[in-house]
Amino acid sequence: MGATVTTANNDEKTWGGGHEIQPLGASYGKMMMWFFIVSDALTFSGFLGAYGFSRFKFIETWPLADDVFTHFPFMHGVSAPMYYVALMTFILIFSSVTMVLAVDAGHQLKKTKVAIYMFLTIIGGLIFVGSQAWEWKNFIKGEYGAVETVGGSLLQFVDKDGKRVALADFAVKLPEQREALTRSKSTWFMQDAETLPTYSVAEVQAGFKAHPELLIRTEKLTAEKKKTVLTRAESETHLASAKYVVEGANLIRNEYGNKLFADFFFFITGFHGFHVFSGVIINIIIFFNVLLGTYEKRRSYEMVEKVGLYWHFVDLVWVFVFTVFYLV
Repeated sequence: MGATVTTANNDEKTWGGGHEIQPLGASYGKMMMWFFIVSDALTFSGFLGAYGFSRFKFIETWPLADDVFTHFPFMHGVSAPMYYVALMTFILIFSSVTMVLAVDAGHQLKKTKVAIYMFLTIIGGLIFVGSQAWEWKNFIKGEYGAVETVGGSLLQFVDKDGKRVALADFAVKLPEQREALTRSKSTWFMQDAETLPTYSVAEVQAGFKAHPELLIRTEKLTAEKKKTVLTRAESETHLASAKYVVEGANLIRNEYGNKLFADFFFFITGFHGFHVFSGVIINIIIFFNVLLGTYEKRRSYEMVEKVGLYWHFVDLVWVFVFTVFYLV
């Protein structure tokens, strides 16, 4: 009975990453980039799927994006819902255009054009990452403030026209002693001085009582997809059960509404921002290699094409994040 012997030198049916055998007509580097993109796409799909499930489970108390993302640089106090997020999205998509032009110039072995378009792509990525950091800062800091009741409900303050009113506009300073809980005066599970809110619950309640024109808006949505505004009597009843003053958002409390909204915001946009930042770093490395003539000597700009695949993937993911998180 004969035996079949397979030697280590038999490369006819296995792919060693060389140029002789190229599955789907792609090089080894491109194939590995596609494998990474597919696996990362599944990860983002899981995150967005979890966000969608949570949102529709708590649809009645989920914050409205138009009420949360209203800031625009150098326009303090002006309500510009979603304008800056739209600008960020345009900048990132435009950086995909410059990346396409860089790849095309690489196919034509035009070093100068590759460098120019890579530089523009890097600038677009840096602007986007900086914009995300600015958006995080405003989201964490907050603008109006709210109170949380004993039952965990969030109460926001509005005037008779339904416009939000900040705590600083009506809360009063009471002659009470508010001692910050430092590490030397508190146990491990108590808050530090940095998390102490600007106003106490008593100061907010006293200020609300002194301004009869104010009303309270709850988290619940009406049939018209607007937050429910209570009557003055209902507002006073709900405010009597206030337990915490909430300013801004973190992983524990959220002045905009449901706490899960802040958790998903930090996790999903942060994870995507990390991808963009990583892409910028990789683009910078490739950019300097282009300037040094590394790919010109190889007579191939395939590295630009591979990093371009990653950059397009990051841009495409943001389109889904923008659609699911901000628009839907």
